[in-house]
Amino acid sequence: MKELYFENGYYSPLKIYSENKAKYFRNKLEITERKIGKIHYIVKTYTIMKWVFEIATNSILLDFVEEIIGKNILLYNATFIIKEPNTKTHVSWHQDLTYWGFDNNEKQISAWLALSKADNISGCMQMIPGSHKNGFFKHKSTNDKNNVLLRGQTVSGIDLSNSKSCPLAPGEASFHHGLTLHASKPNTSNDRRIGLNFQYITPDMKQLKNKNDSAICVRGEDKFKNFKIDKIAKTDFDYTAYENLLDLNNQYIQTQNK
Repeated sequence: MKELYFENGYYSPLKIYSENKAKYFRNKLEITERKIGKIHYIVKTYTIMKWVFEIATNSILLDFVEEIIGKNILLYNATFIIKEPNTKTHVSWHQDLTYWGFDNNEKQISAWLALSKADNISGCMQMIPGSHKNGFFKHKSTNDKNNVLLRGQTVSGIDLSNSKSCPLAPGEASFHHGLTLHASKPNTSNDRRIGLNFQYITPDMKQLKNKNDSAICVRGEDKFKNFKIDKIAKTDFDYTAYENLLDLNNQYIQTQNK
Protein backbone atom coordinates (compact mmCIF):
# COMPACT_ATOMS: atom_id res chain seq x y z
CA MET A 1 0.00 0.00 0.00
CA LYS A 2 2.75 2.44 0.99
CA GLU A 3 4.65 1.84 -2.24
CA LEU A 4 1.54 2.43 -4.37
CA TYR A 5 0.82 5.65 -2.50
CA PHE A 6 4.29 7.07 -3.11
CA GLU A 7 4.28 5.97 -6.75
CA ASN A 8 0.81 7.24 -7.66
CA GLY A 9 0.25 10.01 -5.12
CA TYR A 10 -2.82 8.26 -3.74
CA TYR A 11 -4.12 4.94 -2.45
CA SER A 12 -7.68 3.62 -2.71
CA PRO A 13 -9.66 1.89 -1.30
CA LEU A 14 -8.94 0.96 2.31
CA LYS A 15 -11.78 -0.40 4.45
CA ILE A 16 -12.09 1.50 7.71
CA TYR A 17 -15.64 0.59 8.81
CA SER A 18 -18.47 -1.72 7.84
CA GLU A 19 -21.32 -0.27 5.77
CA ASN A 20 -23.57 -0.47 8.84
CA LYS A 21 -21.11 1.56 10.89
CA ALA A 22 -20.82 4.13 8.10
CA LYS A 23 -24.62 4.36 8.10
CA TYR A 24 -24.51 4.90 11.88
CA PHE A 25 -22.16 7.87 11.45
CA ARG A 26 -24.21 9.23 8.56
CA ASN A 27 -27.26 9.22 10.82
CA LYS A 28 -25.34 11.21 13.44
CA LEU A 29 -24.39 13.76 10.79
CA GLU A 30 -27.95 14.16 9.58
CA ILE A 31 -29.25 14.55 13.13
CA THR A 32 -26.83 17.46 13.52
CA GLU A 33 -27.90 18.94 10.17
CA ARG A 34 -31.49 18.96 11.36
CA LYS A 35 -30.35 21.10 14.29
CA ILE A 36 -28.13 23.65 12.56
CA GLY A 37 -28.58 23.19 8.81
CA LYS A 38 -26.09 21.89 6.27
CA ILE A 39 -22.47 21.75 7.42
CA HIS A 40 -20.91 21.07 4.06
CA TYR A 41 -17.34 22.45 3.87
CA ILE A 42 -17.24 23.78 7.44
CA VAL A 43 -13.79 23.16 8.92
CA LYS A 44 -12.66 21.34 12.07
CA THR A 45 -15.96 19.59 12.68
CA TYR A 46 -14.40 17.49 15.46
CA THR A 47 -14.64 20.61 17.62
CA ILE A 48 -18.46 20.39 17.62
CA MET A 49 -19.04 16.64 17.05
CA LYS A 50 -17.15 14.19 19.25
CA TRP A 51 -17.83 11.25 16.91
CA VAL A 52 -15.90 12.96 14.09
CA PHE A 53 -12.82 12.83 16.32
CA GLU A 54 -13.55 9.15 16.95
CA ILE A 55 -13.33 8.53 13.21
CA ALA A 56 -10.24 10.71 12.81
CA THR A 57 -8.40 8.61 15.39
CA ASN A 58 -9.49 5.20 14.06
CA SER A 59 -6.46 2.91 14.37
CA ILE A 60 -6.70 1.51 10.82
CA LEU A 61 -6.77 5.01 9.40
CA LEU A 62 -3.93 6.32 11.59
CA ASP A 63 -1.79 3.24 10.92
CA PHE A 64 -1.85 4.08 7.20
CA VAL A 65 -1.14 7.76 7.88
CA GLU A 66 1.83 6.78 10.05
CA GLU A 67 3.23 4.66 7.22
CA ILE A 68 3.30 7.78 5.06
CA ILE A 69 4.30 10.68 7.34
CA GLY A 70 5.69 9.01 10.46
CA LYS A 71 4.66 8.29 14.04
CA ASN A 72 4.02 11.88 15.17
CA ILE A 73 0.73 13.05 13.69
CA LEU A 74 -1.38 16.19 13.98
CA LEU A 75 -4.99 16.30 12.87
CA TYR A 76 -5.29 19.62 11.04
CA ASN A 77 -8.82 19.53 9.68
CA ALA A 78 -11.97 17.47 9.18
CA THR A 79 -14.52 18.67 6.64
CA PHE A 80 -17.68 17.16 5.20
CA ILE A 81 -17.84 17.37 1.42
CA ILE A 82 -21.42 16.67 0.42
CA LYS A 83 -23.08 16.57 -2.98
CA GLU A 84 -26.84 16.52 -2.90
CA PRO A 85 -28.59 14.13 -5.32
CA ASN A 86 -29.10 15.19 -8.93
CA THR A 87 -27.23 18.49 -8.59
CA LYS A 88 -24.50 20.21 -10.60
CA THR A 89 -22.09 20.52 -7.68
CA HIS A 90 -18.60 19.43 -8.69
CA VAL A 91 -14.92 19.81 -7.81
CA SER A 92 -12.57 21.05 -10.52
CA TRP A 93 -9.06 19.70 -11.14
CA HIS A 94 -6.79 21.10 -8.45
CA GLN A 95 -4.04 20.44 -5.90
CA ASP A 96 -4.92 20.83 -2.22
CA LEU A 97 -1.67 22.45 -1.15
CA THR A 98 -1.96 25.42 -3.51
CA TYR A 99 -3.48 27.79 -0.94
CA TRP A 100 -2.88 26.09 2.41
CA GLY A 101 0.21 28.08 3.38
CA PHE A 102 2.35 25.24 4.74
CA ASP A 103 6.14 25.42 4.61
CA ASN A 104 6.55 21.82 3.44
CA ASN A 105 4.84 19.84 0.70
CA GLU A 106 5.71 16.32 1.84
CA LYS A 107 4.71 16.16 5.50
CA GLN A 108 0.97 15.86 5.01
CA ILE A 109 -1.71 13.47 3.77
CA SER A 110 -5.47 13.68 3.20
CA ALA A 111 -7.91 10.86 3.94
CA TRP A 112 -11.39 10.82 2.36
CA LEU A 113 -13.93 8.54 4.08
CA ALA A 114 -17.22 7.68 2.34
CA LEU A 115 -20.36 7.76 4.51
CA SER A 116 -22.50 6.99 1.46
CA LYS A 117 -21.77 5.29 -1.84
CA ALA A 118 -19.25 7.20 -3.95
CA ASP A 119 -19.06 5.95 -7.53
CA ASN A 120 -18.97 7.37 -11.03
CA ILE A 121 -22.71 8.09 -10.89
CA SER A 122 -22.60 9.95 -7.57
CA GLY A 123 -19.36 11.78 -8.40
CA CYS A 124 -16.49 9.91 -6.76
CA MET A 125 -12.99 11.38 -6.76
CA GLN A 126 -10.75 11.10 -9.79
CA MET A 127 -6.96 11.19 -9.55
CA ILE A 128 -4.09 11.62 -12.00
CA PRO A 129 -1.44 9.09 -10.96
CA GLY A 130 2.04 10.50 -10.48
CA SER A 131 0.98 14.15 -10.78
CA HIS A 132 2.31 14.84 -7.27
CA LYS A 133 5.85 14.45 -8.63
CA ASN A 134 5.55 17.47 -10.91
CA GLY A 135 5.39 20.26 -8.33
CA PHE A 136 2.75 22.97 -8.32
CA PHE A 137 0.54 23.49 -11.35
CA LYS A 138 -0.80 26.94 -12.21
CA HIS A 139 -4.30 27.47 -10.82
CA LYS A 140 -6.80 30.12 -11.80
CA SER A 141 -9.79 31.24 -9.73
CA THR A 142 -13.26 30.98 -11.25
CA ASN A 143 -16.75 32.21 -10.39
CA ASP A 144 -18.45 28.86 -10.96
CA LYS A 145 -21.20 28.74 -8.32
CA ASN A 146 -21.40 24.94 -8.63
CA ASN A 147 -17.71 24.46 -7.83
CA VAL A 148 -17.25 23.26 -4.25
CA LEU A 149 -13.80 24.86 -3.87
CA LEU A 150 -13.59 28.19 -2.05
CA ARG A 151 -12.00 30.00 -4.99
CA GLY A 152 -13.22 27.69 -7.71
CA GLN A 153 -9.52 27.07 -8.29
CA THR A 154 -8.87 25.14 -11.47
CA VAL A 155 -5.93 23.73 -13.39
CA SER A 156 -6.50 23.90 -17.14
CA GLY A 157 -5.03 21.97 -20.04
CA ILE A 158 -4.58 18.68 -18.20
CA ASP A 159 -4.10 15.42 -20.07
CA LEU A 160 -6.94 13.34 -18.62
CA SER A 161 -6.17 10.18 -20.57
CA ASN A 162 -4.52 8.64 -17.51
CA SER A 163 -7.05 9.81 -14.90
CA LYS A 164 -8.41 7.14 -12.57
CA SER A 165 -11.69 6.97 -10.68
CA CYS A 166 -11.63 6.08 -6.98
CA PRO A 167 -15.04 4.57 -6.17
CA LEU A 168 -15.70 3.90 -2.50
CA ALA A 169 -18.32 1.88 -0.65
CA PRO A 170 -19.64 3.37 2.60
CA GLY A 171 -16.94 2.87 5.23
CA GLU A 172 -14.04 2.82 2.76
CA ALA A 173 -11.40 5.55 2.49
CA SER A 174 -8.96 6.87 -0.06
CA PHE A 175 -5.74 8.74 0.71
CA HIS A 176 -3.96 11.34 -1.40
CA HIS A 177 -0.97 13.65 -1.43
CA GLY A 178 -1.60 17.39 -1.38
CA LEU A 179 0.01 17.84 -4.81
CA THR A 180 -1.94 15.06 -6.52
CA LEU A 181 -4.28 16.48 -9.13
CA HIS A 182 -7.83 15.39 -8.37
CA ALA A 183 -11.42 16.32 -9.16
CA SER A 184 -14.97 14.97 -9.01
CA LYS A 185 -18.01 15.23 -11.25
CA PRO A 186 -21.61 16.06 -10.25
CA ASN A 187 -23.80 13.66 -8.35
CA THR A 188 -26.41 12.30 -10.78
CA SER A 189 -27.64 9.62 -8.37
CA ASN A 190 -30.74 9.74 -6.17
CA ASP A 191 -28.79 9.71 -2.91
CA ARG A 192 -26.49 12.18 -1.19
CA ARG A 193 -22.78 11.67 -1.76
CA ILE A 194 -21.24 12.23 1.66
CA GLY A 195 -17.50 12.30 2.22
CA LEU A 196 -15.56 13.19 5.35
CA ASN A 197 -12.14 14.60 4.51
CA PHE A 198 -9.31 14.56 7.07
CA GLN A 199 -6.00 16.38 6.74
CA TYR A 200 -3.01 15.17 8.74
CA ILE A 201 0.37 16.87 9.08
CA THR A 202 3.60 16.37 11.01
CA PRO A 203 4.22 18.51 14.13
CA ASP A 204 7.23 20.26 12.57
CA MET A 205 5.04 21.69 9.80
CA LYS A 206 4.62 25.46 9.90
CA GLN A 207 1.77 27.67 8.75
CA LEU A 208 3.18 30.68 6.89
CA LYS A 209 -0.07 32.57 6.32
CA ASN A 210 -1.71 32.52 9.73
CA LYS A 211 -0.11 32.80 13.18
CA ASN A 212 -3.31 31.58 14.89
CA ASP A 213 -3.79 28.33 13.00
CA SER A 214 -4.63 25.24 15.05
CA ALA A 215 -4.41 21.45 15.08
CA ILE A 216 -4.32 18.61 17.61
CA CYS A 217 -1.90 15.75 18.18
CA VAL A 218 -3.58 12.37 17.57
CA ARG A 219 -0.56 10.05 17.65
CA GLY A 220 2.96 10.31 19.05
CA GLU A 221 3.98 13.70 20.42
CA ASP A 222 4.22 17.32 19.40
CA LYS A 223 7.58 18.78 20.40
CA PHE A 224 7.29 21.81 18.15
CA LYS A 225 4.07 23.51 19.26
CA ASN A 226 3.74 25.38 15.95
CA PHE A 227 -0.07 25.33 16.16
CA LYS A 228 -2.61 26.28 18.75
CA ILE A 229 -4.45 23.24 20.12
CA ASP A 230 -7.98 22.51 18.95
CA LYS A 231 -10.54 21.61 21.61
CA ILE A 232 -12.44 18.38 20.94
CA ALA A 233 -16.22 18.38 21.31
CA LYS A 234 -17.50 16.83 24.51
CA THR A 235 -20.74 15.50 23.04
CA ASP A 236 -22.26 14.37 19.73
CA PHE A 237 -23.12 18.02 19.16
CA ASP A 238 -21.43 20.58 21.38
CA TYR A 239 -23.51 23.76 21.34
CA THR A 240 -20.95 25.67 23.41
CA ALA A 241 -18.30 25.08 20.75
CA TYR A 242 -20.43 26.00 17.76
CA GLU A 243 -19.83 29.77 17.79
CA ASN A 244 -16.10 29.18 18.12
CA LEU A 245 -16.27 26.84 15.12
CA LEU A 246 -17.73 29.61 12.98
CA ASP A 247 -14.75 31.77 13.93
CA LEU A 248 -12.38 28.95 12.97
CA ASN A 249 -14.18 28.56 9.68
CA ASN A 250 -13.84 32.25 8.86
CA GLN A 251 -10.17 32.11 9.79
CA TYR A 252 -9.64 29.15 7.46
CA ILE A 253 -11.36 30.95 4.58
CA GLN A 254 -9.18 34.03 5.13
CA THR A 255 -6.05 31.86 5.08
CA GLN A 256 -7.12 30.21 1.83
CA ASN A 257 -7.77 33.57 0.21
CA LYS A 258 -4.37 35.12 1.05
